[in-house]
Amino acid sequence: MADCVRLCLDCAAICAACVTLVSRGSRWAAQLCQLCAEICDACAAECDKHDNDHCRACAESCRRCAQECRAMA
Repeated sequence: MADCVRLCLDCAAICAACVTLVSRGSRWAAQLCQLCAEICDACAAECDKHDNDHCRACAESCRRCAQECRAMA
């Protein structure tokens, strides 16, 4: 579970960075969105390993975020 928590924290951090770069129209936003999608996919896969409501909710949110990030990348 410790790996899951660390990955969720990494995912939250990269998502926050994406919001910042996208909102100000950074030329690096598309590249960061692609990386964010990869991290969100990894986080969703890790969360899927655990049978907790919050892990299921996190995995679903990560999948949606990855989809949106790929659309922006």
